[in-house]
Amino acid sequence: MTEIRRQRKIEHIENYLRSFRDNNPLFEDVYIEHNALGDINFDEIDTSVEFLGRKLSFPLMIDAMTGGSTVSSDINEDLSNICYEFKIPMAVGSQSIALEDENAKESFEIVKEQCFSKFPIIGNLGANASVDDLKKASDMIDASAMQIHLNIAQELVMPEGDRNFKGYKDNIRKLKESYDKDIIIKEVGFGINKITAEKLKDIGIKYIDVAGFGGTNFIEIEDMRNFEIDYSDLYQWGIPTAKSIIDVRSVSDDFFIIASGGVSGAMDIVKSIVLGANMCAMSGEVLSYLLRGGYDYTVSFLNGVIQKTKVIMALLGAKNIEELRQVDYKLTGKLKDICG
Repeated sequence: MTEIRRQRKIEHIENYLRSFRDNNPLFEDVYIEHNALGDINFDEIDTSVEFLGRKLSFPLMIDAMTGGSTVSSDINEDLSNICYEFKIPMAVGSQSIALEDENAKESFEIVKEQCFSKFPIIGNLGANASVDDLKKASDMIDASAMQIHLNIAQELVMPEGDRNFKGYKDNIRKLKESYDKDIIIKEVGFGINKITAEKLKDIGIKYIDVAGFGGTNFIEIEDMRNFEIDYSDLYQWGIPTAKSIIDVRSVSDDFFIIASGGVSGAMDIVKSIVLGANMCAMSGEVLSYLLRGGYDYTVSFLNGVIQKTKVIMALLGAKNIEELRQVDYKLTGKLKDICG
C-alpha cells in the first residue's frame, strides 16, 4: 500500500499538469462596482488578517498539495521557502503515507525546517484518521492546526479508493475534542453546501476550507489512473466555489472561511472576501507557476497578486480587509440561478 500511495502522489502531479481544467468557480458572476470617490491613500491600504492567532500580511494560504516522494520533497521545499518569503501559511498534502513509511517523512518535515516559526504550517489527514495518527501527524511538522479533508468523490473514482464513509461526522467530533489545536475541515475540490456546513457547526467546527469546484479536479485526475471505467461524464460534478462560500457563510457568521478551488488571481481573492470568505488559498495555480516557470517566476506572480489586490481594494474604496468584506455585490448569470 505504501508504494501505491507513493506512486499515486507522483501521478497526481503529472495528471494535474495534463488535466484539461475546464472548471468554473463562477467568480465571473459576482458583480462589484467601481467607487470613483473612495477616500483612499493607496500606500495605507491594509491587507492584514488574523489567522490561528497570528497576524498575516495578506489573506492567502498555499493549500494542501503533495508529500511522500522525492518530487514532493523538492516541491514542498520550494513552497515553504515561498511561504517564508511572504510570511503566509502553508498546508501540506495528506500525511497518511508518512505515518506508514519513515522514508516519506522527510518530504513533510522539510516544511518545518524551512519555517523557523515565521508562518503557520497546517497538517493534513483524512476524516477517518485516528486520534493517535492525528497527533503524530501534527507533531511531525509542529503543525499550527490540522486539516481534515473530505474527499468522497476522489475516493470513489480512485481504483484503490475507500468505499465506506460511515461515521465521518462522529470521528471528526472525536478528533476535535481530542486535539488541543484547531481543526480545519477541507473539501478537495467539490465544495461544501449548507447541509454539510450545518453538520460541522453542530460539532463545533470553526474553520472551513470550502475547496469548491473550479480548481484541481480530482475526478478527472483519478480517472486518468482508472483504466476500467470512464468517469469523464462526472468531470463537471461539484459546487462552484463562489456558491460554496455563500452557502457556508449563510449558516454562521462565526465560521472562519478559507476560499479555495479555482482562486487564480487578485480578482478572485477580492470577490471571495466580498462574498464572505475570511481568506483564500491557492494550490494548483501556484504549482503550475512553480513547475513551469520556477521559483522566481512564482514569487513574481504572487507579488503581482498582492499588488493587484490592493489596486482593486482602492477602486472599491476599501481601506482594509474588514471594509472589503462590507462591499456590496450582485449576483448574475448561473450563480444567481443556483443561489436563488
